[in-house]
Order: sequence, then structure tokens, then C-alpha cells
Amino acid sequence: MSDTHAHDYHPPGLQHQFEDMKQQEESNTIGMWMFLAQEIMFFGGLFTAYLIFRSRYPMAFAAGSNHLDAFLGGLNTLVLIVSSLTMALTVYYAQKGNRNLQVIMIILTMIFGSVFLVVKAVEYTDKYNHGLVPFATWNKKTKGEAEHAKTEEPKEVKHFFASEGGEKKAGGAEAEHHYVNTTGEFQWNDWEKTDELIKEAQQGNFLTDAEKIGYFSNGEFDKEKFTGRVRIFYWIYFAMTGLHGLHMIVGLGMMLWLLIMAWRNTYSAEYYTPVEISGLYWHFVDIVWIFLFPLLYLLGRHFLH
Repeated sequence: MSDTHAHDYHPPGLQHQFEDMKQQEESNTIGMWMFLAQEIMFFGGLFTAYLIFRSRYPMAFAAGSNHLDAFLGGLNTLVLIVSSLTMALTVYYAQKGNRNLQVIMIILTMIFGSVFLVVKAVEYTDKYNHGLVPFATWNKKTKGEAEHAKTEEPKEVKHFFASEGGEKKAGGAEAEHHYVNTTGEFQWNDWEKTDELIKEAQQGNFLTDAEKIGYFSNGEFDKEKFTGRVRIFYWIYFAMTGLHGLHMIVGLGMMLWLLIMAWRNTYSAEYYTPVEISGLYWHFVDIVWIFLFPLLYLLGRHFLH
């Protein structure tokens, strides 16, 4: 009888397909690392595309990058770094069997993850309002220029090439360009000093061979072709940040599941593998953003000066 009872006993959390907790933990950990290796290759393709196109059209990519809000990007970086800390503390308190602090850390992690998505939504809205979504007809549509001038609060487009003091119109007013987009197509309006910089780069032979072909038609600077190269940057920007945001949403779903399990006091010093595995995924998502932030937001900032 005692042998039968000993054979039927399972430690908390042990699944029937595993012999013991150690085998289960090793299998789960290996499985998560294999999944993360596949994710690295997945994101690696996007990073490779970014590096290839940026090496071909550095000025167009710098133009697109300078239109991004580096402050919001830096804020999101800080938010994710702190969320990694709270996630690590979640694993620590799960190992200690401290239910209350574990629940608090999971909630904090979810709050930081939600803040990240809210900030990203603000950035996406800005791109929508300025006609920078690379999908056809997906941008904000406005009336014609004559009707748009009648609106009370016309939109302004900031110029990444403008000097720190700002270009002035006659009468001392700052230069303004109203957003007009009747079809919702992608458009690029930051032409302040573009021609001048292109000419300087051309005279100094700073343009790549791809840029000499990609920006000019019959020896003249072609705004439509330059806009197309900037559009490539925004294709990559939305692909990379959108995919990253999707991973963040999945991570929040995992945190919600962990929160429910932790509230039921499921995890202890003997069984905390799900928390540890979820932590690996969360840290991976954070690390991907650590690479995205400088590549998309910071490289090319010297063009402002």
C-alpha cells in the first residue's frame, strides 16, 4: 500500500509526462531558449534589411529618423528597463514563495508594459496625422488646401532640417506648413534645407552610389524619388516596432496568466518554472527594444546640426 501511494504522489506542478521536477524544468527551459533562438532569427531578418537599406540611403534614413520623437523613444526605453527589474523581482519572490510581493511585481510589470504601448500609440498617431504611414490611403485625409486654410487650428509640420532658432517668415512669424492630404497617401513635407544638404553632399562626394541614382533624375534632385526612399525607412520602422509591440501584447497576456496563478498561490520554492520561463520571454522583448531605439531614433541625429 505504501509503495502504491509513493508511486502515485506528484510534487506540485509536476506534469504526468515528466519523471521529476528537474526533468520538467530542463525541458521547459530548453524549449523556451529554442523559441527565443527562432525569434532572434526572425528579428534578425528585419535588422539585416534595415542595415542594407540604411547603408544605401543614409541621408533618407536620417531624414526619417529625425522626424521620430527621441524623447518618447527614450522614455519607452527607460520604462522597459524598469519592467525588466520588476520581472526579475517577480521570479525572485516566486522562488521565495512570497505571494504578495510576487503579485505586486507582476502588476507593476504589466503597468510598465501598458505604458510602453500607450506611448507607442501616441507615436503612431503622430505618424498618421503627418502622412508618414507607408501604407497607401492609411494616413489622415484632409480637405483641399483652400478649405483647409479655413479651419481654426491647422496642423503644423516640424522641420528636422530647420535651425534651432527656426526659419522666419516676413513679419517675424515662424515658418509653418499646413498638412494637406486629400487621398491619405504617404507624403514627406520636411524639405527645409534638403536641397542645400543634398547639393553639399553631392559636391563633397558624400552620397553613396545608390543615392546618386535614388535621389536624382537627369542630374536634378527629385523630391518624389527621395520621398520613396524615406518611405522605405518608415516601412521598416512600422514593421519592426509593430512586431515588437505585438510581442509586448503577448507578454502582457502571459503576465495576466501569471497574475491569476500567483494570486492562487500556485508558485513556491519547489515550483516556479512558469514564472522563470515567462521572465526569459519578457527580457528578450526588452532587449530587442534596446537595439531598436538607437537604430531607429538616434542614428543620423547629427544631420540636425
